[in-house]
Amino acid sequence: MKIASSEDSLGILASEVIGCRRCPRLREYCGQIAREKRRAFVDWEYWGKPVAGFGDVGAGIWIVGLAPGAHGANRTGRVFTGDRSGDFLFAGLHRAGLANQPKSIHRDDGLMLRGVYISAAARCAPPGNKPLPEELANCSEYLDREWDMLKRVRVMLALGKIGWDATAGLARRRGCDFPEGKRAFGHGALMRLTKDRWMLGSYHVSQQNTFTGKLTGKMFDAIVKRSGELSLP
Repeated sequence: MKIASSEDSLGILASEVIGCRRCPRLREYCGQIAREKRRAFVDWEYWGKPVAGFGDVGAGIWIVGLAPGAHGANRTGRVFTGDRSGDFLFAGLHRAGLANQPKSIHRDDGLMLRGVYISAAARCAPPGNKPLPEELANCSEYLDREWDMLKRVRVMLALGKIGWDATAGLARRRGCDFPEGKRAFGHGALMRLTKDRWMLGSYHVSQQNTFTGKLTGKMFDAIVKRSGELSLP
């Protein structure tokens, strides 16, 4: 009897995520965006479905974002692909040697991650980038299962407060015990989850932060470097 590998299991999970219909509000919104489109992408056939995580199955760093972008991953079918947030993220990972190219345009553009896996607290694009608590709860199972499959992860890099809170909730469900007062999100916030797993916070790579200078390339490079250091055995 063949035992399923982590890669096989993540592939099965991806299929389940893509077929998920747990949140009617989000499914309606994603479908509407896919039909109406943005003028710049009028020739695209939008993905319009939930978006699975992707990356290196042997990753030491697991990045947890907020949700797919309405005209980014909801269009391309791959998380952080096709929008300014992804441009910033992948450029930073490329500078650190964790991605083979600095930009990702569509899901078949050859992007490969080394030592990094990326997913999100919510798997569907939410209106105003604000998923409801019950929608985040519906997606939490997917984070739980990724935790079990990504066996070599040593650092969970949470982007933004929603990513941080989702990661903290995941850690709680997996038996991690840490004081409530130390759960506050902040750029550079660091918390030990287990003997060999850490949680690190970063401002989200959204345009709201990168265009205003709240999050600079230098700041993000430092966070990625720290993630790499913590991911070493």
